[in-house]
Amino acid sequence: MFEVTIDKDKCTGCEECVDVCPSDVLEIVDGKSEVVEPEECLGCESCLEVCEAEAITVEEV
Repeated sequence: MFEVTIDKDKCTGCEECVDVCPSDVLEIVDGKSEVVEPEECLGCESCLEVCEAEAITVEEV
């Protein structure tokens, strides 16, 4: 299982992470990325690769 965390202070709301996520873990809520389906995370780290703001962490738990 993986835990996805979004640093709201760093997130620019660009939606790149939302677009690239194969499991629809993330959505834009109030202009920022938010984890809406945490149990669906595959740990692929695609969101990390596209986040230029470095606002996302993915940890195995």
